[in-house]
Amino acid sequence: MKLQGLRVAVIKQTHHDFDIDKPGKDSYRLRKAGAEQMLISSDKRCALLTEFSETRDQDLVSLVGRLALDNVDLVLVEGFRHQPFPKIELHRHATGKPLIFPSDSSVIAIAADEEIETGDLPMLDINVPEKVLEFINRWLEDWSPGGLPAEGLFNSI
Repeated sequence: MKLQGLRVAVIKQTHHDFDIDKPGKDSYRLRKAGAEQMLISSDKRCALLTEFSETRDQDLVSLVGRLALDNVDLVLVEGFRHQPFPKIELHRHATGKPLIFPSDSSVIAIAADEEIETGDLPMLDINVPEKVLEFINRWLEDWSPGGLPAEGLFNSI
């Protein structure tokens, strides 16, 4: 996508504890000492780490709002599968997990490693990422947010 001039942001939902900071670094020690937010910055990148006192589910719209949207053309989201937003459902037969598309009207295509009956939804080969990218580009050409803010986008599906 970057080769095509698109500026892409990614939001990835994880269901396990993770830490991108390293023990022994000042930023790590400051967070462990009680800093609720730690912004780590260099001339190449920055990362904002936010500590929560209690475990809580993150709201996708508020996470999108944390992005510098003026610098982004497209936000890709991994996870948040039960949130209503335009999504390509990724499916690998070996996982044995059920598809969500029959009951989720916000699925716009299926990318899988086997042929699946998708009705009117486009069927993409998950192992040919160029075709998935081609679909995304075509979809973006046809889709118009109508000037809606992020909240409107998620409510418009």
